[in-house]
Formats: sequence, C-alpha cells, structure tokens
Amino acid sequence: MAGTVSAVVATVRQRGIVSLARCSLPLLSGAKTFDLSQIEQRRGIVSKSMRLPDYKRKAPFPYTEKRYNLWRAIFDDTTQRFDENSKILVVDGPPSGNKAKLAMGIAEELDMMYMPGANLDERYINKYGYDLRSVNDQLPPNVRCFDINDFLRDPNHWLVAKMQFELMRIRFGQYLDALSHVLNTGQGVVMNRSIYSEGVFVDTMAEHGFITKKAQSFYFETLEQGDYEFMRPHLVIYLDIPVQQVLKNIKDRNRPEEVNSPFYTAKVLASLEKNYKEKYLRKMAKHAEVLVYNWKEEGDPEVVVEDIERINFDKYTDYDLKLEDWRFDKEWDWKYKRIMFSQYREHLLSDLILPKLNVPELVATADEVMTFYDVYENKVPGNKYLHGFNKDLGDSYLFKLKSDSLIK
Repeated sequence: MAGTVSAVVATVRQRGIVSLARCSLPLLSGAKTFDLSQIEQRRGIVSKSMRLPDYKRKAPFPYTEKRYNLWRAIFDDTTQRFDENSKILVVDGPPSGNKAKLAMGIAEELDMMYMPGANLDERYINKYGYDLRSVNDQLPPNVRCFDINDFLRDPNHWLVAKMQFELMRIRFGQYLDALSHVLNTGQGVVMNRSIYSEGVFVDTMAEHGFITKKAQSFYFETLEQGDYEFMRPHLVIYLDIPVQQVLKNIKDRNRPEEVNSPFYTAKVLASLEKNYKEKYLRKMAKHAEVLVYNWKEEGDPEVVVEDIERINFDKYTDYDLKLEDWRFDKEWDWKYKRIMFSQYREHLLSDLILPKLNVPELVATADEVMTFYDVYENKVPGNKYLHGFNKDLGDSYLFKLKSDSLIK
C-alpha cells in the first residue's frame, strides 16, 4: 500500500494522470458509490462539445450590480442555476509550469470562467492606473510596497512576510469571488492556484529562513480564522515538474529577477515540491478530487478535459469527507452561503488585516502609518476620494465623499 502522495506521484505516466481518489492511500480508502439527490451533483462535468444543441444556461443573477440580500433570497433560489459544471477547479503546481495556459484552455473547453493567479498589482495599482510603488521613496522603509520581483531579488528582506500576507488577502478575495460567481450564476470557475496552496510557499520560506517562525505561525492562524466558512474546490489539478526541469524552464524564459534569485535553487525548490506533495495534495485529497500530471513537457488541455469528464462526482455519501462542503439539505443553506460570499466580502476580508505585536515585521508605528496614508491619499492620483468621485481625473458626481483607504 502506498504510504505517501509523493510515492504515487512518482508513478504518473508521461501523458497520463493519476486520480488520488483511486489510489490505495490510507486517507482515501473506504469511499462508497452513491447517487446523490442534490441537483448540483447529479452528473459529471461536460465539455461544450458534448452538450445538447439546445442547452442554454439560465440567466445569471447580476451580483456585481445588485446585492443578493435576504429579500432577494426569498424570490431567487440558488440551485435553479446549477448544472453539472457548477464547480470550482484549481490548477496548481510549482513555478514555470504555464498553469495559466492550461487553466484558460480548460475553462474554454468547459465553458467556465477563468480566474488568473494572484497579482500584487491589485493592491498597488488603483482603478485609475496609478501605481503606489512609484512613491516608495517617499514612504518609510517599513511600509513600502514590496512585490514578487522584489522578493525574488532579495528573499531575505524584512518585508517578505508583509508581502505574503498581502498575497493571502488577494487570494482570499479571489476565492470569495469564485464562490460568489458559482452561486450567483451557476457557471463553474477554473482558478490558477488558490488560497489553499499558498501555505506551501509559507512553509518553504520558513524552512529556509526567508520568514520567521512567528510569521509562519500567525499566517496559518489568520488563514484558519478566515476560511472556516469556505467551500473547498471540487477538483485540484496538480502539474508535477521535476526540480531540474523547473530550473531549466526558469533559465529558458530568462527573467533576470528569476535567473539569479536565491529562492530558485535546487534546495529550495525541492522543499517546495515536498511540501506540495506531502502537505497540500494529501490534505486536499481528503476533500476534493485530485488529478496529478507529469508536466515535464506541457500536455494538451483537451486530454485533461477528457480526464475531467471521466470523474464521477456523485459517488460519495453524506458520511464522506470528500465534497462534503457542497452537500446541503435545504435551499436556504445555499442561500446563506450565497449571501455571505456576495454581500459580506469586505467584512470577511477585514478580518485578515489585523497585525500581531509579537510579529514585528508586520507591525508599523503610528508615525509610519500616518505618513503612509498621507502619501497614499495626497500623492497618488485617484486615492483622495472614492472611485468615481475624483473631479481632477474627469469624474462627474453630485456628492463628493472622503475615501476610506481600507475598502479601496
């Protein structure tokens, strides 16, 4: 009997796939076949080419324009829009695997929404296109912007922990958006990584001294407080790439900050691979279907889609952990989740911004914070007032409002 995920991964065929649900791992044994009665789980995922010619998805609820609140929930059921593709899929794996290309290809084939990977531009570039990083020289060192390229150049920098917490908030928000999209439209989502694998990088950073153990501990403490209401993905697709191939891919694409990075070394990448396989995949396999591919050479998205279509998402009972997040007895249970993810997004995100005093790299002094907001609101165009209320940038409005930086 195989004892570790890594042992299973080592057996993956060049073209093919291993479904961890079918492996003889102790943590995956004992699943029984059972046809669920819930509307959202009756059939497997279907590609566009296999749908009936007259298939038409029900009109989505315009959740980006209207609040889905208690009143609307009385008249608008959630499961009425679900079909066999109302699911969340995540493409994951080590750097350089071109996960975006595969995720976009799968989304296209399955008529799902593609969600790109986290990018700190979301935090540093405002809705008018102005970049807070352009005023870094006017900010105290402790509150300056620090992005992925900065990290690759200097992974031992004091601001690395801060960067990782910023990425957590972005990925947290993305997963909220993915859940909200599925529940409001019925359309599935394919994500390029997710909040669930971010801890793999945190563990690797802590092992090699790029962040402190206190920052590592607080990261998982914060994450646990934030995602307890989440519904984990239906399927994780892991692209397995040998360490030497990752290094070759990085060398071939020849980005200076990557080629010379102390993070992209055989030793660090080996730790990352181990954490992915022994922590992330083993944990996710308890709750989601997992497909693992040998991605030393890029495969064909159509082949991956064929493998996805073969998965039976209906075979688990109410007593199985796998896919339990997506099994509810009552329509109002679905509505509760939908209201939470759609209406209380900013409230849920606000729980992730509180620092801890015993993690000094995440704490700034009052003077540093005051300087930050002074520069943020007065030196970066478009930050003084809420988006749409900046007359100097061409906005027209009836009432001018002072912006709250925390919600921008």
